[in-house]
Amino acid sequence: MIRKRGWPTTIKTFRTKRDAQDWARRIEDEMVRGVYIDRAGSDRLLLKHALDRYLREVSTTKRATTANAEGHKAKTLKESLGAYSLAAITPDIVALYRDERLEAGKSNNTVRLELALLSHLFTTAIKEWRVGLLYNPVANIRKPSPGKGRDRRLSKEEEISLFRACDAHSNPMLGWIARVALYTGMRVGEIKSLTRSQVNLGKRTVHLTETKNGASRTVPLTRQATEVFRAALSNPVRPMDTDLVFWGEPGRDGIRRPYEFRPAWARTLKRAGIEGLHFHDLRHEAVSRLVEAGLGDQEVSAISGHKSMQMLKRYTHLRSEDLVTRLDQLIG
Repeated sequence: MIRKRGWPTTIKTFRTKRDAQDWARRIEDEMVRGVYIDRAGSDRLLLKHALDRYLREVSTTKRATTANAEGHKAKTLKESLGAYSLAAITPDIVALYRDERLEAGKSNNTVRLELALLSHLFTTAIKEWRVGLLYNPVANIRKPSPGKGRDRRLSKEEEISLFRACDAHSNPMLGWIARVALYTGMRVGEIKSLTRSQVNLGKRTVHLTETKNGASRTVPLTRQATEVFRAALSNPVRPMDTDLVFWGEPGRDGIRRPYEFRPAWARTLKRAGIEGLHFHDLRHEAVSRLVEAGLGDQEVSAISGHKSMQMLKRYTHLRSEDLVTRLDQLIG
């Protein structure tokens, strides 16, 4: 036990008297030099318990989709590092975790996001929880390089096959959702959370309030997109207990949430014989088509919601043959 004027009483138990004396001399020396930090909190707090607290106090303040994603990442981190105390986690341990995840076949971006969650946990523990950590071990390791941006484009033949297969599905909302993604470039979360009050068919706009970057925006609708929304809003089987444009069945708690179309989407792709297409690729295709149509970067970003031009460029992959046509039109 150390009692020193101007400092909180510090207590720690050791197996031998010599270990206790060595510890006491070191702590008293740090107090004299004014650099003492109480590490007891970080010694006792296991990573799995710290992650639980983070999910409870920090993740719940974020959008539902983000909180859910962080929950999955936290589960992976717990399985590998959960038994360590925060004080015991070193850059070497984090680097080993990184290498093992990459060797297991996980993508660079997956590992980067897991490390980002771990890093923010340490930052929160240091700045807000005051657990006595000296540094953030994640900040001192090399992060995997960003993965190559996807450049999957949807051909006209695939588009025809895709919508034919979607229309053959028993629920017409699958085809409407896919078309909205391709005709507007909206993100899947933005589409699923849409309510009728956000859609203005007269002005041909959709006002988005829940977006990935937190900024609301208004998306103009093409004639094709307007007709899709007109059909969706006039769905004759719409229940009275929801304002969602694309609704699902009530859960066990009786609450009706957005239509979960992912299982049907996977079956539809298989039935259409389309390989390597993610639903997010429809947004990618929509943005690329806007660029190919001649819209400027500012105009495209106003529609798509990209805040940085660098991120926008990752989503725009132009067909060379289309660029040839544009060159002929502009230059001759």
